[in-house]
Amino acid sequence: MITQKTIDRINELARKSKTVGLTVEEKEEQQKLRREYIDAYKQSLHAQLDNTVVVRPDGTREKLSDMKKKK
Repeated sequence: MITQKTIDRINELARKSKTVGLTVEEKEEQQKLRREYIDAYKQSLHAQLDNTVVVRPDGTREKLSDMKKKK
C-alpha cells in the first residue's frame, strides 16, 4: 500500500531532479520508491479486474478471470 507520504517523497525527488539534480543515494531511493508505486498500482489493477463481471445480453454474468481461463 502506497501512502501519501511516499507519493510526496516521489514528487519531491522528481522536482529536485529537474532543478538541482540528485545524489547517487537519492537516485537509488527514487528508483526504489517508483518500483514500489508501480508494483502497488499493478496489484490494485489486478484486484479490480479480478472482481469485474461481464453481463451478457442473455443476462448471464461471468467474471473476467473465468473468461481468461476458457481461452
